[in-house]
Amino acid sequence: MDKLDTSVSLESLTPAQVRALIRTKDHTGSTSGLAKGYLQANLLILPADWANDFLLFCQKNPVACPLVGVSEPGCRYIPELGHDIDIGRDVPEFHVFHEGQFTQAVYDLDELWRDDLVIFALGCSFSFEEALIQAGLKVRNIEQNTNVSMYDTNIACLPAGKFSGNMVVSMRPFTPKDAIRAVQVTSRYPKAHGAPVHFGDPQAIGIDDISKPNYGEAVDIYPGEVPVFWACGVTPQNVVRHSKPPFCITHSPGKMLITDLLSNALAVL
Repeated sequence: MDKLDTSVSLESLTPAQVRALIRTKDHTGSTSGLAKGYLQANLLILPADWANDFLLFCQKNPVACPLVGVSEPGCRYIPELGHDIDIGRDVPEFHVFHEGQFTQAVYDLDELWRDDLVIFALGCSFSFEEALIQAGLKVRNIEQNTNVSMYDTNIACLPAGKFSGNMVVSMRPFTPKDAIRAVQVTSRYPKAHGAPVHFGDPQAIGIDDISKPNYGEAVDIYPGEVPVFWACGVTPQNVVRHSKPPFCITHSPGKMLITDLLSNALAVL
C-alpha cells in the first residue's frame, strides 16, 4: 500500500488501510469508529480439541457470540472475511490465556502460532455504531474518543461441552426516546449482537458501579439518560476464565479485527 498522508484521519481510511497500520504496529489502539460501515470481529483462538465445544457454545448463545467465520486448524486466514487478512498480524493487540488465566498481551502471533489452533471470528457491536450515527443518535464513546465501556454481568450463558460462564455487555447511554430508536436500529444487526439485552438499572444485571467498567473506559452519562446494554464479544474471554482451556488467544477488548464485509450486507431488512 502507498504511504499514507499523515493528515488523513484514521476514521476516513478503508479497512485495508487500517489493517496496514495495524500490521506495522503504527496503530495499536481501539478500533471503535474506524472503517465506518464495515464489520468488525471479536476473536477467540483455541486448540482444535476444544474447538467443537466452542462452536456448540456459539450456536447456543448467538446473541453473545454471533459467529461470522471459522478457520481451518493451523490457518491464520478466514478468506470470507477478506482475502488479504492475516489474523495473526492484523489485530491491534492480543491477549493470551493459560488455564483460564491472562498471561500476556502481544501485538502479533508470529511466535505463538501453532498448527492445531482454530480461529473463531464473532460479530462486534462496533459494527452498528455507524448505523446509530446515521439514525441521528450520538454514540458517547465515539464522541469522547474512548474505548466502549464493558461490564461483567450475572446473565448466565447456556453451557455447551467444556464451556460455561456469564455474559459481558457493552454500554452506551441514551435518553429514553433515543434508547427506543437504538433498539430499532440495532435489531437489524444480529451478527453484531442485535438489540440490547438490558437498559436501565445496572444492578439488575450484576453491575454494582457503572462508573467502573471491567473493560474499556468509562463514559459520561448525562442527566436524563439511561445506560443501554448490548451483549458483547468479550463474553468468550469471561467464559475462558471460567472454563479454563489449557491455551487460548483473544483480541484485547475494544481492539478488533476489521473485515472487508459491509455491515449492511449482514443486516436484516
